[in-house]
Amino acid sequence: MGKIIGTEHYIQYYETDQMGCCHHSNYIRFFEEARSRFFDEIGMPYAKVEQDGILSPVVAAEMEFKMPCRYSDTIIIEADLVSYSGVRFSFEYKIYNKDTGDVCCTGRTKHCFIDGAGKVLSLKKKDPVLHERMTELAAT
Repeated sequence: MGKIIGTEHYIQYYETDQMGCCHHSNYIRFFEEARSRFFDEIGMPYAKVEQDGILSPVVAAEMEFKMPCRYSDTIIIEADLVSYSGVRFSFEYKIYNKDTGDVCCTGRTKHCFIDGAGKVLSLKKKDPVLHERMTELAAT
């Protein structure tokens, strides 16, 4: 598994529903927040990669809710690169309450690399340095 990056997030009131729980639609955003930070931390910010014509859309996502996050909770979102093929890659996530340590949600996203026209591309050909970094991280 790749380098695990933990991102802290304070649950805002507007992120909650009538039951006082963080609305399920926010969790995919939390995954993205952690994934973006992951790439920043390893020296490959999304903005720079996209400027170079490499996009990485989500092609699948799944989540399992364990217990609710509530307004004013501080959560930690962990992102872990678990696979990389040169064209496709996957992350696994764990969201837990910073104060209690309780796991609130787990999940996974799958991605591929495409160019600006939406054509699948090989990262090895487009950016060998980025390819080597992803290979290294997925192997650890």
